[in-house]
Amino acid sequence: MTLSFSRCISIIVITLFSVHFVEAQLTDLARLEYSFVPKSESEDQYTRLRALVNYPIKTSEDCYLIIGAEYNRIILNLEDEYPFDKSLLETINIIDLNVAYTFKTSEKWRLGLKFNPRIASTLTEKLTSEDVFLNGGFYAINDRTKDESAKKPYRLILGLTYNTTTGLPFPLPFVSYYRRVNDKWSFSAGVPKSNLKYFFTDKSMLQTFVSLDGYFAHLQRPQQINGKQIDNISLSLAVGGLGYEYCFTKNLVAYIYTGYTFRLNNVLRNDNRDEVFKLNDVNTFYLRSGLKFKI
Repeated sequence: MTLSFSRCISIIVITLFSVHFVEAQLTDLARLEYSFVPKSESEDQYTRLRALVNYPIKTSEDCYLIIGAEYNRIILNLEDEYPFDKSLLETINIIDLNVAYTFKTSEKWRLGLKFNPRIASTLTEKLTSEDVFLNGGFYAINDRTKDESAKKPYRLILGLTYNTTTGLPFPLPFVSYYRRVNDKWSFSAGVPKSNLKYFFTDKSMLQTFVSLDGYFAHLQRPQQINGKQIDNISLSLAVGGLGYEYCFTKNLVAYIYTGYTFRLNNVLRNDNRDEVFKLNDVNTFYLRSGLKFKI
């Protein structure tokens, strides 16, 4: 199989969009989030509203079954002129059901399994098999962030993920490493996000970050553009910037991230997921803010 560089990047970003739930499962019980990306020199806008909830069920000592759900409503405000009916892709819906099981294998290591069926579609018609994607993963987690005997607390996650939206028939690796250096500094290296964080106090912190974001969804009403049919839509972006978090309590956190994309690719694709029409590839401003309730 031969893939272009652009297609490879899109595959990585689309895969990581589903993988971010792994780290959220470790700490987030609920989250509400708003994202905004305008199109440069245009009235077009991309907006995403996100809601997430996780419920851990203790099955035995240090073993948990986690049931969760996530909803992303993506709103494409396309004000420019396009050679297709814009009303048929104004809203993209991504609905995830998340089932995970995690258990300790030793004092330092924990294993996790995740099954993640997804509906990603415009939902303008009756649901079909083309709107449903099956994702999952296997993870090994070494979490010593609350280990008082650790001189420099850290968390390491290693895993393999499988995502049907990529079109690749094999799993892809996942790595994430977090370390609390001292009372004032911590860093996280990996994907979909890396950051360097400075703590003003235990409640207030600033960070620089680099992250990936994106989605892939089915268009239930295919259209023709220049004699070619479009069946899917995808967005992949890479962004860097600054973020701020404030902890109202130990569990309730508000956050805001702002930055600028250094890669953006929003395209319409055919049934083989080849690019047919590019909606946007001009780098622009990025904003994401929200409220989360964590363990």
